[in-house]
Amino acid sequence: MALTKNKIVERVNELGFTKKKSVDIVESLLEIIKNSLESGEDVLVSGFGKFCVKKKATRRGRNPATGDDLILDERNVVTFKCSGKLRDSINK
Repeated sequence: MALTKNKIVERVNELGFTKKKSVDIVESLLEIIKNSLESGEDVLVSGFGKFCVKKKATRRGRNPATGDDLILDERNVVTFKCSGKLRDSINK
């Protein structure tokens, strides 16, 4: 099962914050991360990992349903690379 935003809010709430304050904290954190990525900045969380925005060039693709060739426009994608500490703790 996935960790949802609601579950994160509940865990922050367990730290002693009110429900409203917990929602505000989580929403603010996610907004900061989103705004940083939108402006092209990397987001580095020590001990967790790094979110980066990478450019994907225009390329040829194929519609799998019809088999038609098409051109995929250039776009930005968000990538995540986990830290060595996180990788080690996952693989214990």
